[in-house]
Amino acid sequence: MGLSYKDSGVDIEKGDALVEKIKGKVKSTYGDRVIGGVGGFACLYQLGDRMLAAGTDGVGTKLKLAFETNKHDTVGIDLVAMCVNDILCTGAKPLFFMDYLATGKLELETSEAIIDGIVEGCLQSEAALIGGETAEMPGMYGPGEYDLAGFSVGEVFEKDLLGGDRVKSGATLIGLPSAGFHSNGFSLVRKVLEEHQHSDVKRLMTPTKIYWKAVKGLLENSLVQGMAHITGGGLTNITRMNDKLGYDLTLSASDFKEKLFNEDFHWIQEKGNISDKEMLRTFNGGIGLVLATQRPQKVVQHLESIGEKPIELGHVSDKVGLRLAGCEF
Repeated sequence: MGLSYKDSGVDIEKGDALVEKIKGKVKSTYGDRVIGGVGGFACLYQLGDRMLAAGTDGVGTKLKLAFETNKHDTVGIDLVAMCVNDILCTGAKPLFFMDYLATGKLELETSEAIIDGIVEGCLQSEAALIGGETAEMPGMYGPGEYDLAGFSVGEVFEKDLLGGDRVKSGATLIGLPSAGFHSNGFSLVRKVLEEHQHSDVKRLMTPTKIYWKAVKGLLENSLVQGMAHITGGGLTNITRMNDKLGYDLTLSASDFKEKLFNEDFHWIQEKGNISDKEMLRTFNGGIGLVLATQRPQKVVQHLESIGEKPIELGHVSDKVGLRLAGCEF
């Protein structure tokens, strides 16, 4: 039997259960300005004629590969991407970013490389890096180890909000390719690497693609109604645009494998004997962002004009759930 994400120590269902368990407690802190909280890609807070969209995340166990390869200049990009791509799903324009770096003993060269990556991520996002915190905590981390967390804020006017009722049955789903594994599923990647030698582990460090410049023009011209960042949980993230609708993909699991997996996806699947379904629930399947639009030709035309390679994935329907080429997923 092949490996699963749970075999690597990550239980997605338990994480979802925790979110459900704490929702009520968290909502007890809300005032009337909180528009969207726990459960969405990002949180929304009313501020005058607009809303602030906020998101927070980390890099996960991909950091373990950074320690092992001594490559620290890309995980900062991952950190920004994981936060910014989430707030984009509300339709928000990124405004600023803050970071948190914790380590046992501060190493200046490593820390500078990390910050260089964060700066690069902020430049790609057109967001200001306005502050952060560096914590030196002897005894908490081993030699050369650290952890990263980030926090991004954007703004969006109510008329420009994405998701929810704005996503309609009949909308076309368009995918934007990922740059690889991005920054999720690395507990399973590392599980495979424990038993099999990869020819170029540093290649697995390819940073998460930041999609702001790809979607900026689409948002400015109101060409999309929903957006899903494909991270933990894989393709199931598509349903988070509106979980009362259905999402019918014309691609099968085999199509994703044949057309969208890069060589590292194939390597991980083969060496770990991982099922197609597990690959698409754990990793992004070669798609990092999915758009729902009523004007697919305009969207594709714009994306191709700026060098992107959009892929038509399927459409939104009234039958609740996610289906790949007619099969429940």
